[in-house]
Amino acid sequence: MTFPAPLTGVVPPVCTPLTPDREVDVPSLLRLVDHLVEAGVHGLFVLGSTSEAAFLTDRQRRQVVEAVVGHVGGGLPVLAGAIDMTTNRVLDHVASVSAAGAQAVVVTAPFYTRTHPAEIIRHYRRVAALSPVPVIAYDIPSAVHTKLPADVVLGLAGDRVLAGLKDSSGDLAAFREVVTGARAHAGFAVLTGSEVIADAALALGADGMVPGLANVDPHGYVRLYRLARAGDLAGARVEQERLCALFGIVGIGDPARMGGSSAALGAFKAALCLRGVIDCPVTAESQIPLSGDEVERVGKVLAAAGLL
Repeated sequence: MTFPAPLTGVVPPVCTPLTPDREVDVPSLLRLVDHLVEAGVHGLFVLGSTSEAAFLTDRQRRQVVEAVVGHVGGGLPVLAGAIDMTTNRVLDHVASVSAAGAQAVVVTAPFYTRTHPAEIIRHYRRVAALSPVPVIAYDIPSAVHTKLPADVVLGLAGDRVLAGLKDSSGDLAAFREVVTGARAHAGFAVLTGSEVIADAALALGADGMVPGLANVDPHGYVRLYRLARAGDLAGARVEQERLCALFGIVGIGDPARMGGSSAALGAFKAALCLRGVIDCPVTAESQIPLSGDEVERVGKVLAAAGLL
């Protein structure tokens, strides 16, 4: 199943603001959606890695999709992660988020168990056969410990099992192979998940981007996309380099006391809180929060970027 029109542009993976007691902060979530829509983004991806989907209960996942879909009212496509370890658990999420109004689901390879490419193919074929909405593959080997082979993705695209790929692998050569091969498959969207090589991905022929940093500076990524589409590669490069400097906020959290995910998500949420978009920068348990000094350093980077 494919989209009625190709999925293109900037599709931010929307952060999930939480209250101090770790419930979904729906008013902050809807302000964040308005912040993204006002910047001119082309779609919204909820329940991905940047959304802290792995930390949310099934009830909270459904709550996020219902809130966002209800708020945008069909004005933008809403993609929802259906991310879990095994095919049957993924199908439970597909049923839930599609019933809540998601117009596509984003699905990783199975994980926890060691997985063979033949099993990945069976997984996607079964999910797509039972999904009422298009299925987009999510290539994120850092989280699921399996790289989606280009030939597997293109084979499933050719059979219209997959409607697209969100590539967060960091493997630009493999990404190029998919972009090149996807030209033979009308309606198959190839999106980069990278904050820092989005200009290069667009120059290779990517349809769009899903950068977590777009929560913080959606206008910058929309500008980058428009410059690249207009053929102004030098202008796109300048904008990309500015965004690369801003992406430095993800390295502010001290790696001696916290993981990279805590540092990155903590920085995104601190930035959104400092910008007045969300009320509370708390991340889900058991992630470690940024210190007051680290939050202050995030603020200095935002100020230098003209975002405060």
